[in-house]
Amino acid sequence: MLNLDRDVVIVGAGPSGLTAARQLKKAGLSVAVLEARDRVGGRTWTDTIDGAMLEIGGQWVSPDQTALLALIEDLGLQTYSRYREGESVYIGADGKRTLYTGESFPVSETTAAEMDKLTVLLDSLAADIGAEEPWAHPKARELDTVSFHHWLRQNSTDEEACNNIGLFIAGGMLTKPAHAFSALQAVLMAASAGSFSNLTDEDFILDKRVVGGMQQVSLLQAAELGEDVVLDSPVRTINWTEDPSGGHRVTAVSERAVVNARFVIMAVPPNLYSRVSFNPPLPRRQHQMHQHQSLGLVIKVHAVYSSPFWREEGLSGTAFGADAVVQEVYDNTNHEDPRGTLVGFVSDEKADAMFELSAADRRRAILESIASFLGEKALNPEVYYESDWGSEEWTRGAYAASYDLGGLHRYGKDQLKPVGPIYWSSSDLAAEGYQHVDGAVRMGQSTAARIVAAADRVSVAQ
Repeated sequence: MLNLDRDVVIVGAGPSGLTAARQLKKAGLSVAVLEARDRVGGRTWTDTIDGAMLEIGGQWVSPDQTALLALIEDLGLQTYSRYREGESVYIGADGKRTLYTGESFPVSETTAAEMDKLTVLLDSLAADIGAEEPWAHPKARELDTVSFHHWLRQNSTDEEACNNIGLFIAGGMLTKPAHAFSALQAVLMAASAGSFSNLTDEDFILDKRVVGGMQQVSLLQAAELGEDVVLDSPVRTINWTEDPSGGHRVTAVSERAVVNARFVIMAVPPNLYSRVSFNPPLPRRQHQMHQHQSLGLVIKVHAVYSSPFWREEGLSGTAFGADAVVQEVYDNTNHEDPRGTLVGFVSDEKADAMFELSAADRRRAILESIASFLGEKALNPEVYYESDWGSEEWTRGAYAASYDLGGLHRYGKDQLKPVGPIYWSSSDLAAEGYQHVDGAVRMGQSTAARIVAAADRVSVAQ
């Protein structure tokens, strides 16, 4: 058992926790990072499966994600653009397969007009409400007490338009059915990316990838921290007291280390806070809030082929179908790899249905869905793998926590409020970059800055 004395103990070695640790060390504070897994990276994980490098977790970088882009550059990493040349595929409510180019789905004029109307409404709300404090807006309660599903239908009678707009946030981002979260939560998702239009533009939101994989953002930061990162070490208990100077003493007890510190950062998703026993217990407000935050469910499907056959047929590899088993498909071929890789997503209730099948039947159903977009060659990949974060012990869902109906305006103002020496930091709590690696980086940076300021205040008081 390691016994360590540090200024700050950080629970979780994902992008947020490691970014915070790196910033704190630059500011002259000592740190220890305790990670439950046998690896760093949290919800980013680049691994080799059957000889193919796969991005099992988060992977994309968009132009607005300036905090992540700056960190990538600082770490000496390179990015490359996602392949997007050729025609995309859309399967509509009638089951018809249509090829198209450009940003707009090939739908009827009526449906297109309704989609445009809903997009304008969401863009306006996102601009007006913003990502920083959506709960403080005069319309917060109104928007937070109606589901996104019903809000869409309050503003349009075109079912295909509602399902298509819902796809971008429900299946594509929050990985929950649109009836399970509020219109305000949808607006936050849009505002966090700059606008709803950005979320509907796959060439923007899924712009680039990191050469060698996104996990390197964590691996390289962890390498700088060296022995300050302790793996295979889930934290079981956090004890803390206030000292006479106005500061705090913290003892974090994990399976491999006991860390005595002044501050603690919980850099894990909110659904995992309850895995730690806090002494004294967290306040009632925190207990209630955490019970109203949960992660969604998605199967991220990877299919690797001897070549990117869709490109040879003039297709981009991009495909959408709100009613399909696999609602989104993209070309996910690695940098300078002669093989072709597709990635697809099966979200929320569709994922429930797939998990009721045997592994063989699930694979068949998923590949048949991809083949309905891109042809029969999709049925026979050389490598097939399903990322299932819902069953991963130290994540338990995807991609980030969101509130249930009414929870965001009720609890949002307190989600970053420290409890004594305990600070909260993860992509789940971000404004800009919410639920993306960029948000994790931003939260790590801002949390570190708050602790540096708090440490300075205590020093002055002493």
